[in-house]
Amino acid sequence: QLGNSQRVTPEDAMFRSLARSHAPRLLRRQAAMEGGRPMSAAADSQPTETVTVEERSLSGYNASVRHDWTREEIDAIYNTPWLELLYRAATVHRMYWDPMEVQQCTLLSIKTGGCTEDCKYCSQSVRYKTMVKPTPTMKLQEVLEAARRAKEAGSTRFCMGAAWRELGNKKNAFRNILDMVREVNAMDMEVCCTLGMLNEEQAAQLKEAGLTAYNHNLDTSREYYPEVITSRSYDDRLATIENVRAAGIKVCSGGIIGLGEKQHDRIGLLHTFATMPEHPESVPINALVAIDGTPLGDDPTDAPTIWDMGRMIATARIVMPRTMVRLSAGRLSFSESEQSMMFMAGANSIFNGDKLLTTANPAFDADQALFKRLGLKGKPAHTEALESPLKDRVMIQHTTKEVQMQA
Repeated sequence: QLGNSQRVTPEDAMFRSLARSHAPRLLRRQAAMEGGRPMSAAADSQPTETVTVEERSLSGYNASVRHDWTREEIDAIYNTPWLELLYRAATVHRMYWDPMEVQQCTLLSIKTGGCTEDCKYCSQSVRYKTMVKPTPTMKLQEVLEAARRAKEAGSTRFCMGAAWRELGNKKNAFRNILDMVREVNAMDMEVCCTLGMLNEEQAAQLKEAGLTAYNHNLDTSREYYPEVITSRSYDDRLATIENVRAAGIKVCSGGIIGLGEKQHDRIGLLHTFATMPEHPESVPINALVAIDGTPLGDDPTDAPTIWDMGRMIATARIVMPRTMVRLSAGRLSFSESEQSMMFMAGANSIFNGDKLLTTANPAFDADQALFKRLGLKGKPAHTEALESPLKDRVMIQHTTKEVQMQA
């Protein structure tokens, strides 16, 4: 609950969040929210707008899409006793999703190694001596063959990653990637790319080619970020997310746990996502895969546990109920029973195949066996999520109110 000193009802909090979501620039809002600055008194002179809030209720829990979460609220959720947290997250999950539907995605590294960034966890950086050797960009037909295999194995989203700091002036490579996007899209698969930083024009071209989503992770909290990466700023990453969103492409952005961060950094990362004017379409939760030769591989922190992953997934599900929570890198380090607990906590997407960029990931056949054992079904491409089987028990209330708009 909100602190009594704020004297703001939950209903007012939801309306204020929607008002702020109309602010024109993501970076300005994000800096203000993270800095904890209060709304300006000048807001009294701003025009008003009528907004509608939808709140859902099931089994004693309420949920709504909010953008005004405080760190204290997220901290309280994250630290809820585990069984109660799991139950709450599973309940919220069932208000918005069919819990048996889990999307299968495949990530292909179309350009491996040779990256100039200094991300301390990454084997593809030229600054570290690892087993990864730079390779040229894959040919179109190689990529399409990989996409066909992925589709045959049950994947409905195909993601292509290139080890670049930014797309920059790589015009020939970009033309090839646009062709890849068009061809994979024509295969009736969702198409995602992760190519580093993008400008507005590049994002628009990807949208025109048929790109479904763009992945650009924040990795960790703003405060801890400089301990992991210095070659690109946090605001650089937020700017790319804004360019992607402005082009009409779905945003996929998540983080990595096990970088040496503290609990408050994990909460800070979730707070950044939960206070965006529009929540990411999907949030991948990665467990660090420590790779020899990287700073975090040579001096590893404690490996993330099921409790770490479970709390991140459950908290993300509660504060961003309409967002897909993707169980990503590091999944191989968890048993099938542990993975099932993550699905219970609200994860509704996985990356499958034998590689996730340059680290091992469960084989297609093993994933199919796991789905059968748990009774899970895949999500078709380009479709809305299935309605909850409990939809007749979910109470939905809509409320309208006049709110002041911020400039």
